[in-house]
Amino acid sequence: MSFRTYNQVTGPDRSRLGEQVGQQRVRVAARLAGVKRVIAVMSGKGGVGKSYVTASLAIGAARHLAGKVGVVDADLKSPTVARLLDTRGPVRATEAGIHPPVSPHGVRVMSTAFLLDDGAPLAWREHPGERFVWRGVLETGALREFLSDVVWGTLDLLLIDLPPGADKLSDLAELVPNLTGAIAVTIPSDESHASVQRSMQAARQQGVSLLGVIENMSGYECDACAHTRPLFSGDAGAALAREFGVPLLARVPFRPTTAASPSPQPGVRDGDIERLVATLCPPDVTA
Repeated sequence: MSFRTYNQVTGPDRSRLGEQVGQQRVRVAARLAGVKRVIAVMSGKGGVGKSYVTASLAIGAARHLAGKVGVVDADLKSPTVARLLDTRGPVRATEAGIHPPVSPHGVRVMSTAFLLDDGAPLAWREHPGERFVWRGVLETGALREFLSDVVWGTLDLLLIDLPPGADKLSDLAELVPNLTGAIAVTIPSDESHASVQRSMQAARQQGVSLLGVIENMSGYECDACAHTRPLFSGDAGAALAREFGVPLLARVPFRPTTAASPSPQPGVRDGDIERLVATLCPPDVTA
């Protein structure tokens, strides 16, 4: 069985699908015209703390870049970034577009968390037949709207917190042809290594630049003795960095949450965040 794309259909296009897609991509480009860097935060599996890392980077970047930072929570079914950034809706709609809520740290945030009732699952109004086919189309459409309909304004950095796997990275790369690149988040285990390895390989095949690897939960730091002890076996972060020839941006141990912690991820220290942001956004970009 073979399928034709809308570009291959001969004769008049009564659906005007090609025109609609073209207009949406023009809107995405227009909305992101004032954004200097768009960086995806990806992983191959859930449970590695990807959203915590995204939120921590956003907070650090907001301090480093004078608040010119935005975050898109592209994990539509299980959005967590808004809560981690202590950001609440509702979103504000004007003729100019959708204005994203702003976190106490000055980060502009867009998430399905602002569009759903508390505890309510994401439900699509898809065609009753072949639901699994329509669902993917609708999810991609929602990501496109987060980029094309939201008034992002002038930003030095827009972070996209992707769901696990490589599918949405492919969609993002098509929507944002000038995507700066992607950061891969892993935990030390061999299982995470294998999963993230596949996603990084898929990213490279799609032409997405790999900016580096962050190994989260690389150990457990004891409050009493200040020593870091193993939490998972394995060395996935360093191994992935070697295999793909990219920097190991950070090895982040787990630290117990404290009331004084300024970051939603107690494992990421301020110094680590500043170094990471300076690496991702060097002075010639942020000046």
